[in-house]
Amino acid sequence: MVFEFEQKVLFKHCDPAGIVFYPRYFEIINDCVEAFFDAVLGWPFEVLLKEGGVPTAQIETRFVAPNQHGDRLLLRLKVVRLGRTSMTLKIGATTEGAARFEVKQTLVCIDSAGKPRAWPEAVREVLQEKGMTG
Repeated sequence: MVFEFEQKVLFKHCDPAGIVFYPRYFEIINDCVEAFFDAVLGWPFEVLLKEGGVPTAQIETRFVAPNQHGDRLLLRLKVVRLGRTSMTLKIGATTEGAARFEVKQTLVCIDSAGKPRAWPEAVREVLQEKGMTG
């Protein structure tokens, strides 16, 4: 299973040249991850952040083509590895079927003291049920 997230490119995402300013893609990526945690894992950030967090430990991004104001991005998120305390995601973004960027991101599950902790069993179960691990 792949989680899909749509985002229209808004004025706030663009630089004076009318294309997406690359740091805004990272905000869009985070919006996708947050939506995934809420819609798929049933663990919305407003609950998760009360007991810890899931900071990004590593992120690799390849920008393929620019987006302009008004474009519609489709992000497709897949969990490619689930460790004891970390999770690696691959996210591909397209506009009208054409690649825009690719991301490989590793999140770490942490407790309220900022120390790595095991993913909750409920998270593992949901990912296995939906065929999203590996």
